[in-house]
Amino acid sequence: MGCFVWKEKLNVSNMGHQVIIFDISVVRGFWETQVKKYKETRKKEKERLAQSSLEKIKQEWDFVLECRKKGIPQSAYLKNGFVDTTEKLLDKIEKNSHICKKSTLSDETSKKRSKFIFQLSGEHWTEFPDSLKEQTHLKEWHIYKTQIQTIPAYIALFQELKVLELSNNQITHLPVEIGCLKQLKELNVSFNNLKSIPPELGNCENLEKLDLAGNLELTELPFELSNLKQVTFVDVSANKFPTIPICVLRMSSLHWLDISNNKLKDLPQDIDRLDELQTFLLQKNKLTYLPRALLNMPKLSLLVVSGDDLVEIPTDVCESPTGLKFISLKDNPLETILYNDTDDIIESERDREQFEKEFMKAYITDIQERESMPCYTTKVSFTLQL
Repeated sequence: MGCFVWKEKLNVSNMGHQVIIFDISVVRGFWETQVKKYKETRKKEKERLAQSSLEKIKQEWDFVLECRKKGIPQSAYLKNGFVDTTEKLLDKIEKNSHICKKSTLSDETSKKRSKFIFQLSGEHWTEFPDSLKEQTHLKEWHIYKTQIQTIPAYIALFQELKVLELSNNQITHLPVEIGCLKQLKELNVSFNNLKSIPPELGNCENLEKLDLAGNLELTELPFELSNLKQVTFVDVSANKFPTIPICVLRMSSLHWLDISNNKLKDLPQDIDRLDELQTFLLQKNKLTYLPRALLNMPKLSLLVVSGDDLVEIPTDVCESPTGLKFISLKDNPLETILYNDTDDIIESERDREQFEKEFMKAYITDIQERESMPCYTTKVSFTLQL
């Protein structure tokens, strides 16, 4: 396929990027090539370690940690100062119940065991298991890649719940009872089938992260979400928002806002209400201009747009003295032709959006980590963050 490169034009004084986005089939091939190289490198490294003394040291250390976790004293596995890592020894010690019962777990182990997490995945799941309703002590739910469509109303009983990870399912709506989760800090319902969000979510005043990306049909958010003053991260990309919701503009602690791939035609003139915002992702919309209000956002460090429709960009945005990285992505004119080549790889619009999102995440991470750059860059190799 050849070497895949990004075309960028960058000026140190204005920190502006001009980036060509190639067809997703090329990106996919590049991604797979990088993954293959990474796996080969890891394989060689494992073979090298297997022949070195480092592997033995690692095995001994893991064995010691396992013994400590089980409360097994050093005298049981140390012989003349050397660690005996034989499996029979560990089995023999574990069967010796009186040693295990007298053991005291370390603070770190106790902390891990006190963290109650429920995990569920697999397309054979169409509903939550009945036993879940009895486990109201849980603090985290991680449910992904299932065929589940409905969240049960008994979720209101989980008053200790802090993380609700429900990405890549078939969920069609959120129950109003979600507003009872006063301790909730993270809510991820990305890549589901949501068409609306209940106003009751605004009662989760401790929420810090809200991810609604990839639902494809969301067009608005309830005003009640204005109560979420602790939120620092909002992702509503890959939906159908015609404008930035008013409630988002009132989230005063917001650091990261991704509203890319929506139906935006303009930005509100009071966008500078988000004076804590650091990363603002706007690519794949229909913006024709950027408001000068962006200049009043002192902490904004990364602004990404799609430049083909932009006819007006305030000069001061490009020449910002605050170190703002302004990136204007250019669409590939062959995109519509070559997209047909990816049909056997990407089965649905949701899959395509998720793939593009992962790629952009890697690219943005690369941009953010750059500290210094040349005055002009015509070709820049791009390495994925694996």
